[in-house]
Amino acid sequence: MSRTQKMSVESKESHLRSILKAITWRILATTTTFLIAYFVTGESIVAFTIASFETIAKLAIYYFHERAWQMVPRQTIRGLLKGGTIAGKDHP
Repeated sequence: MSRTQKMSVESKESHLRSILKAITWRILATTTTFLIAYFVTGESIVAFTIASFETIAKLAIYYFHERAWQMVPRQTIRGLLKGGTIAGKDHP
């Protein structure tokens, strides 16, 4: 196995690791929102409400963001950055 192949295999994350990272990130982000809201309002109930809405809203926004990116064919961005063509059209 070549060095490049070894690095590729070693750098892949398991599904469990990705799920755990997503959960811990959401906990950290929601806690941060709660603390900021509490600092601004001084009310824990208001801060909790804001953090709850933020969690739900960001889950939905992330889902739609991911779905939008699914519509962009792979290699499209690299082609644009390299000044290539996409679907037979020239791009500056």
